[in-house]
Amino acid sequence: MPLTALKVKHAKPGRHSDMHGLYLVVRDSGSRSWMLRIQRKGWRRDFGLGPAHDVSLAEARCLASDIRKMVRAGLDPVKERGLNRARTADFETVARRCYEALKDGWKNGEHASWLPSLENHVFPLIGRKPIDEVDSAAVLRVLDPIWVTIGPTARRLLQRIGTVLDYAHIKGLIPSEVSLKSVTRGLPRHSHKVTHRKAMPYADVPGLVGRLCRFSNTVGRDALKLTILTAVRSNETRGATWREFDLNAGVWVIPPQRMKMKAEHIVPLSPPAIALLKRIHVERSAIDGQVKPERLVFTCNGKTPVSDMTLLKVLRAMNLGDVTVHGFRSSFTDWAAERTDIPKEVVDKALAHQIPNAVEAAYRRTDFFEKRRALMNDWAAYAGAEM
Repeated sequence: MPLTALKVKHAKPGRHSDMHGLYLVVRDSGSRSWMLRIQRKGWRRDFGLGPAHDVSLAEARCLASDIRKMVRAGLDPVKERGLNRARTADFETVARRCYEALKDGWKNGEHASWLPSLENHVFPLIGRKPIDEVDSAAVLRVLDPIWVTIGPTARRLLQRIGTVLDYAHIKGLIPSEVSLKSVTRGLPRHSHKVTHRKAMPYADVPGLVGRLCRFSNTVGRDALKLTILTAVRSNETRGATWREFDLNAGVWVIPPQRMKMKAEHIVPLSPPAIALLKRIHVERSAIDGQVKPERLVFTCNGKTPVSDMTLLKVLRAMNLGDVTVHGFRSSFTDWAAERTDIPKEVVDKALAHQIPNAVEAAYRRTDFFEKRRALMNDWAAYAGAEM
């Protein structure tokens, strides 16, 4: 619907369409300016027509009409009228604004990989591209090289790019929503074949832990040690805060929002795990003074958790081939099955696995805590951990 002088005066921040490509752009500061978008023969250009306090709605329409006539006549408005291309924020700038605007509403740890994934895979290709020129073809160019090799990451990137574009539309940086539904049609179908992450044989774990304990302590090595000793997922270790630990009772309570199954997980801590955490706490206290309960345990900057790659680099530096961090959960499972008489349901509870049978889950209310404490103590003793 065309603008009116009253609408121009009272328009909220954003981009407001008049007609035939003419827009009123209202910044968060309240400043108002005119922008003309012209698309012709496959190219698109935006022209700034001046601030609204100097150029009235009627004048902006006349100027826009003159520019459209120039373009149809094959003339360049920049040369003929001395106009400037309207400056549009690039994708990277908008993505960082989007991250800052939304991160506080995300669950703990969810934002940790959001920006790094864009920095690694998206910004190098389309980071400098004006936000209003990012379309399905541009997104396809980003995802095509990684769609098969790192499919889960590529799918997350598709969703995150869509979030940035939606944010840009809401903020008036692009005139209409950008649909990315067609992107996947230009990409190969993902295979649904299950591939298990490479795990270290449980018999090799004591040797690995011994090597880790001989090396100097780092955030990555300490995080890997705790992950092995507790058999938790690496993201549960990386997102841990001091509030979750009761070292006197030897208990780690991971809140539901950080768990894969969205259920609280209580982890019994073995003596080596407690010693590890106490040593880290003492070291952190020496640097920061009082350690706040909400502070991350494993962080380099005090604000964000260490990345999963930090833990993986520890393994790669030890020349362990393609062994993965997640694979230590399998090492623990195999050890429990081969070297103990602990029932499978206790091991499953230690791994925070969900009971597949709904009826059985409804009646089994115990969490086998004392049995799991004995199990984790035996696992730490087997690994030969001395923290």
